[in-house]
Amino acid sequence: METADQLSSVIGGAVGLLGLAVSLIALRSPTSAAAPSITDGGADGSWVRAAAAYASYRAPAIQAPVRGRDSELANLEGLAAGRDGALVVICGTGGLGKTTLAAQATWQAKSEGRAVFWVRWQDDAARIAHDLTRIAQALGLPETRLHDAQSGRKALVDVVWEHLASVKGWVIVIDNADAPRSLGSGSEPPGSYRGWVRPDGGGLLLVTSRDTARATWGPRARLVPLKALAAGASGTVLRDAAPAAGSPEEAAALGERLGGLPLALDTAGRYLANPTSRYRTFTGYQHALNTEFGDLLGAEHPHADDPEVARTVVRHTFDLSLAQLHDDGWTLARPALFLLALLAPSPVPRAFLTPALLTDATGRSATAAELDAVLAALHQYGLISTQTQPSAESGSEQLLTIGQVVMHPLVQEVIALTEPPGVDRATCYTALGAHLIQIVRDTVNAGRAGWSTARLLAPHLPPLLHRTSHANFIPTRDSLSDLADALQDAGATAERHLLRQCVLDAEAERLGPDHPDTLNSRGNLGLALGDLGRHQEAADLHQQALDECERVLGPDHPHTLTSRHNLGIALHLLGRRQEAADLYQRIVGDRERVLGPDHPDTLTSRNNFGIALNALGRYQQAVDLHQQTLDESERVLGPDHPNTLSSRNNLGLALHGLGRHQEAVDLHQRTLDERARVLGPDHPNTLTSRNNLGLALNALGRYQQAVDLHQQTLDESERVLGPHHPNTLSSRSNLGVAQHRLGRHEEAAENLAQNVADCERVLGPDHPSTLTSRNNLGLVLNGLGRHQDAADLHQQTLADHERVLGPDHPRTLNSRHNLGTALHALGRHQEAADLLERSLADSVRVLGPDHPDTHTSRGILGLVLYRLRRYQEAADIFQQTLADCERVLGADHPQTITSRSNLATARAALARAQRWRLPWRRSRRFPPAADRP
Repeated sequence: METADQLSSVIGGAVGLLGLAVSLIALRSPTSAAAPSITDGGADGSWVRAAAAYASYRAPAIQAPVRGRDSELANLEGLAAGRDGALVVICGTGGLGKTTLAAQATWQAKSEGRAVFWVRWQDDAARIAHDLTRIAQALGLPETRLHDAQSGRKALVDVVWEHLASVKGWVIVIDNADAPRSLGSGSEPPGSYRGWVRPDGGGLLLVTSRDTARATWGPRARLVPLKALAAGASGTVLRDAAPAAGSPEEAAALGERLGGLPLALDTAGRYLANPTSRYRTFTGYQHALNTEFGDLLGAEHPHADDPEVARTVVRHTFDLSLAQLHDDGWTLARPALFLLALLAPSPVPRAFLTPALLTDATGRSATAAELDAVLAALHQYGLISTQTQPSAESGSEQLLTIGQVVMHPLVQEVIALTEPPGVDRATCYTALGAHLIQIVRDTVNAGRAGWSTARLLAPHLPPLLHRTSHANFIPTRDSLSDLADALQDAGATAERHLLRQCVLDAEAERLGPDHPDTLNSRGNLGLALGDLGRHQEAADLHQQALDECERVLGPDHPHTLTSRHNLGIALHLLGRRQEAADLYQRIVGDRERVLGPDHPDTLTSRNNFGIALNALGRYQQAVDLHQQTLDESERVLGPDHPNTLSSRNNLGLALHGLGRHQEAVDLHQRTLDERARVLGPDHPNTLTSRNNLGLALNALGRYQQAVDLHQQTLDESERVLGPHHPNTLSSRSNLGVAQHRLGRHEEAAENLAQNVADCERVLGPDHPSTLTSRNNLGLVLNGLGRHQDAADLHQQTLADHERVLGPDHPRTLNSRHNLGTALHALGRHQEAADLLERSLADSVRVLGPDHPDTHTSRGILGLVLYRLRRYQEAADIFQQTLADCERVLGADHPQTITSRSNLATARAALARAQRWRLPWRRSRRFPPAADRP
């Protein structure tokens, strides 16, 4: 086999030589001097310089600056300048600017004195032999070596590459090698490195191709897969072509609409620069694309049969790849790609693409192996890409993945314009609808195992509902609703919101705005908005739904009770806690009366009423109600039901509010473990449990564990929910507090300053979470020694708390305490003492004498009394604080240790004062008490 391949190369080389006889004579050295040594391009590099000056294979001119490819150009420049040769393949689908990038790289190399040669690939082995032999001649290949090939002693390809390996400083480009089989030796792929593409030359061999497969180019090739340009670079390309068409922001928006595809950007830019065009602005062109895409970018060209023309036309450039695949035997490639193009411009679950779907849509039978091969071929030519994402059931021991198939949005629009021969668009839509309904059913029935697939399916269902007939509307609608329920269980809020909005719009149009299903869907959309953190929109929608339910269905209809309950959720999340509590109290009574005390909806309302009581600072009532709800949920729903887990979480929060921190830690740890097992580690409810456990650990003085847990929660919340979701803002605030407790004040201040600004913008300046973040920032400023800034911020926060939550709310008491602490740090001890005495009395009355916040207030008051030299009063307070801390928090809690130290300091100062009987006017320094109780 090896001998036969070698003989084939010799014969091919000989034929090439016969056709090159005249050309080779013309390509002798441009000077009459004796040829220099070919090593390193001649002793002084003269062959390379001469070839650079006289090369007949010129790179195409660059018409505009190359944008968004800086890193690729830098890499290519470095490779061209290196001492070792390299084979680089710039690859990707049509229209990504492969040729432009290669041309820019070659012009850079040419400007640095390197010999540059540009070969336009024509899928012809004899032609590439002709071209590379001429180039080798230009670089000093001796005639004697060519005679070796002509006589059959050596293969021409080996003669050429032995010479190219001996000469340095050249750059050869083989452009548009989209069908690169002829570049290999015989039937071998180019990656065998025995044909016309080799990685061991003395210069840079640069190939552009739509073939992205590593198997084609071999292990030593450096692949440079091009992606679409980012919005900023896309906008710059458009403004280069049409600088008067609009602002950079408008250009970037159009560039994003065009998917960052350089060929489309060039087409649009040339259109906008034409003074006779109908649309002369970026915005006008972008709007026109929605209705005139086929005319503006999808227009056919009369000379599209010419491949060189087709490459430059958006409508036809992808046809070249499909035609090549068809010629290679992949006759199902075009129908399969068209079918994908009829779906939404979003990733498609690989499991959805089955032979049955392809057969039902196109009438062409296919086996699973054939479909796999077709998709692999489309991927190889960059017409689709494949991705994976972690499966919902992934754990730390094994990473499972859900396969996805993705089309570039603009490629998708272009492919969808033209039906392949023998394929009917309506039949394809019918097949897609039937198979989507089936995969939704299978996905919902799979439970948690189907959550990742559910996320991928969601974007493809709204178009299905819009197309469905009146007779099939209800079952299709039910499929979307079922998938939305599964997405709610999965915590996939954005996808769930998409489906809820689609269902509501369709029901309002087809069933009418007062239909019970429409009213119910309005409430479902409101819940999705609330989970997105859009609480005011949610409250408005729930209020509308409640008014309509009361009017259409009556005040006691289950849908009406649900609407009232949902409005309570929105009010609570808006920070209108008293209104929410009043509404929940009414709902609990209504649901107990209408549905019964053990109905799951009744338990849910009772749970939410407990949350409202906890937010109002009525901790004992909240604990009692949550304990009752948890017991009943375990009995009615089971211990692992998501609602039971929510009850357990909320009981832990109420215990935390009461200061029973160890019980809270134990409960939150259990809930976190169960939620991670039942819902998955990235579920929003799991993140909530992790956050709450961090709070409880911080309260126990286990600050490092709290910081680690809050940092993990913040990172995951930003990834899962987004950086500005209310839950993410809470995580960032809690991390700042834990960092402050560890003494990492600068980090804490940075986190909290950002958080205050975000909370004010997202939630509003009076939201309880905003007030909490502002209070926490004041604590950190005080820790940084910026006592006046801290006092000013605490004064503002206290006034806001008194106005928003009332003078006796636990958070108001906390603000009053923190203001007293800041005044104490400023040396305004008498003001601090007056404020802290009031704060201590309020804490005893509202929270009880054993609450940790009461201990903290008592300890800080002791410090202030010590500064005022009221040593006996300070010692008495420290004694009581120490006893309380040892009993409630334990002997090793940081607050207990500090209290013990403060008591010793106060007693020592009291003993000295009594022994020396110093006059009260005499100045004497005493050891300071610790900075915190």
